[in-house]
Formats: sequence, structure tokens, C-alpha cells
Amino acid sequence: MISSLCWVPKGASKPVPVVAEPPSKEELEEMLISGFLDISNDSDGDGDEEMEDRPSNDMDEINHALAAADALGQTSASMNLGNSLRAVTDDLKELDMDHYDDEDDGVEIFSGKRGGTYYPSNELDPYLKDKDDDDEEEAEDMSIKPTDAVIACVCNEDDVNYLKVSIYEEFDDGESNMYVHHDIILPAFPLCTAWLDFKPKTGDQGNFIAIGSMDPAIEIWDLDIMDEVQPFLVLGGVSEKKKKGKKKSVKYKENSHRDAVLGLAWNKILRNLLASASADESVKIWDLAKEACALTLPHHTDKVQAVTWNQDKPEVLLSGSFDRSVVMMDMRSSSRTGWSVSADVESLAWDPHNSNCFVVSLEDGTVQGFDIRAASSNADSGSKPSFTLHAHDKAVCAVSYNPSVANLLATGSTDKMVKLWDLSNNQPSCVASLKAGAVFSLSFSEDNPSLLASGGSKGKLQVWDILSDPGVERKYKGLRNQNMNPPPQPPPPTATD
Repeated sequence: MISSLCWVPKGASKPVPVVAEPPSKEELEEMLISGFLDISNDSDGDGDEEMEDRPSNDMDEINHALAAADALGQTSASMNLGNSLRAVTDDLKELDMDHYDDEDDGVEIFSGKRGGTYYPSNELDPYLKDKDDDDEEEAEDMSIKPTDAVIACVCNEDDVNYLKVSIYEEFDDGESNMYVHHDIILPAFPLCTAWLDFKPKTGDQGNFIAIGSMDPAIEIWDLDIMDEVQPFLVLGGVSEKKKKGKKKSVKYKENSHRDAVLGLAWNKILRNLLASASADESVKIWDLAKEACALTLPHHTDKVQAVTWNQDKPEVLLSGSFDRSVVMMDMRSSSRTGWSVSADVESLAWDPHNSNCFVVSLEDGTVQGFDIRAASSNADSGSKPSFTLHAHDKAVCAVSYNPSVANLLATGSTDKMVKLWDLSNNQPSCVASLKAGAVFSLSFSEDNPSLLASGGSKGKLQVWDILSDPGVERKYKGLRNQNMNPPPQPPPPTATD
């Protein structure tokens, strides 16, 4: 299953990602101590033997099995087993495995007439003439073009957790292709992601992704490094675990979350700020320049599911919780404004075309819109929404505004549907829908706003060109002419104390 995804802006990735250096012995020891690598075996049995001990015991085990087969030789099945094991014994004796490594003088490797040809250099060897071509093809496969659409997603496959970086290619004939460029194994079940271009501590521009999981730690991974085994930075998490008898005690790092991290949001303007939402009922603001928690907000009374920064007012943060409330915090004045909703909050999104408006999706299948200008300072005042949309039959896990077309909203639900809505005049109407399996995450591309990526229970990353739907094509035909590749802008300043 895919639990979360995000688009990587075009041109943000290195043309050729680098391959990580293998961890040193000291780094491996540190990972083991920190619990990042868990190689413990909870089995009560003691069957984990060293591999080098097995060959010396093979014959004993086979002889023991033969004796057992002879003792139980009253049935044909036992006789067959005995005959089979004797055949294995004869084969092992013939191979003489005890002297396998001894050199045998007089044996010539590749002694055939053709096999012994010697070439002074690889350039003269006709069997190696295509090596350079193969290297060029491999380098081409690993390169990422500035025009490539890149999607990062986190998923779980057969109880293994992954971060996958995929390339989505579009061709002139209208066809498309998507493939996994590289992946990384994650230590814990991932729940949420946030892409960021801020390199922790230095503030240099980079290509990073923050990942929240069932663990209380937040991991920052460098997407330009392949085959990496440890994150670039870990915010919070467990520092020590102790077990005395049946009792377990856990010691957390300073200012860490105490439970799963359910939501993340990077501040695109104040680039050093990352917000996190947790099942421990708190919201935290992390200063990536200092690699530390700058502020903890305990204003919710249940699990906090989602957080999002206002794109035009970077000091304003929105959070939604299972306590059935949405709270807006202004970091400049510490003022707080709240709204009550009818069910547990699943996701939040500010309107990119109107910074005074946002939508919240709920566990009961509804989506509500609010205008902050009509809000009361009382978090329990029950301010009325601008609209209430019964969008799906089950929980609406994800919402995404189109970055180019005003009032165009995508919703994804566990009812296995993705839907597009026109929210004009606060009177929502369905524009199109698509069956996609239970959806846990979706997002429009800012570089190509006609592309909508989604992922969920099927474990398959899907990209929908919404203009392939005739109704959407007629209604938003100007969308295809949008500027897909705006010129890169210099990074804005970071937040200060």
C-alpha cells in the first residue's frame, strides 16, 4: 500500500544521483545502538546456527534421517524417503566436499582451443567491444532530466517499508511511461511525507523529503543519494529502550514526539520551518537550521492528523484533529482561532487562489469549506462552513487544489473513488470521477497542473491526466496551455528568532 506521496519540482533533482558510500563500522554500531537497524530475533528457538557449522553436520543429519527412515520402513512413503536420502549421501561422497578447496594440479581452466585466446588489452577483445555502449546506456537510465516529472512515495510491500522515487515521462504522441528510478528501505511503517529544498543546518538548496512514521521520529532523506541506509537527519525519536522483566521503559530525545507522526508540512517561504502533527495530541514546529524543535503546541485533545502552512501568510498554521476541531495559529502573535467539525479530521488544504479559504475533509465522507474572515476567536464557537459537500461514501483521506485553475478540487476516499469538484460560488458540483482503489494520498503537479497523482491500498502509483476526460477537457481546455515550467526563483530568507 502507498500511504503518502509528493511531487518533486522539475529541475530540483540532480541530473545523476550519487551512490551512497557503504556505512563505516562506527556508523553501523551507532545505528544498532540507536535501534535504527533491528536485527533481533524474537523467536524462542535456538535454531540460528552459524553457516560455517552446518557443513560438518550435514552427514550426521542425513545418517540420522536414514536411521529414522529404516525404523519407520513399514510404509512405502518411508521407504521412498530412505532411498532418496541414500542417493543424496552417495552424491555428497562422490563430490568429496571436505577437499573441495584443495588445488588440483594439472587442471587447466578454459583449456579449449578457443577459450585460451589472450588479448593484450580489453580494447582488443571483441567480446568486450560493447562495454562502453552498455555503460552509456546505464548512465542514461540513471539520469534525471530537468523536464522529467518526479514523484516520491512511501509504501509497504510484503511487510517491508520503502521510499520510492519514480519518473513519469510524457511523449509527443500522447503516450506516457512511469518507472521506479531508485528506492530506499525504511525502518518503520511510513505515514506521511513533505518535500523540502532546505538542507538542514546549512540552508543550501537541495532535494530532501521528510517522512513521518509509526515511530515518534521524523526522518529527513536526501533524494539525490541512492542506496542510502540511514537518513540525512532524524528529528526526535527514542534515545533509549529498557526492559526489566515484563516492564518496558522508553526514553525519548529532548522535545521529541511521543507517538506516531501523522502529518508534515514544510514552509515554502520560511524555508527552515517544518511542522509536524502527532498521535501524541501535539503539533511541533522544527527549526531545520538548528536541527531542533522550536515550539510545541498542545492545543488539541486528541490525535492530530494534519497540518498545513498558509502559502501567502507564512506565519499562519492550520491543524486538524480527531477531537473534531480545526485550529489556526498565528506564530507572530500566538493568537488562536478554531472551528468545530462533524467528524474526525482526515486532511486539510489552503486554497492557493484565495489565502483566506481552506477545506477540511472528514472521516464521515464530507468536505467542508471555511473562510477565516468569518471566524470567531472562540475555538468552540461552531462557526458555520461556507459549504458542506457530501463527497464520498467513506472517509475522505486526501484533498488537493489545482494550482492553476481556481475552485478545482480533487478528493480521494477509501470508497475507492477519486473525484474532481468545481467549488465556484461555494456550490460544489462533480466534474469527473475515477475508480482507483482505496485512496490514501493524492496531489496535483505544480509543474503540470493537468496531472493528478494518487496512491492507496492497491500499492500502485497512478497518474491521471485529467484532460483525458472529455468533460474536463471541455470545461478546462485552457489548462493544457498553462506554463508548465516557470523559471526557478531564488530561495527566500529563512525564519529568524
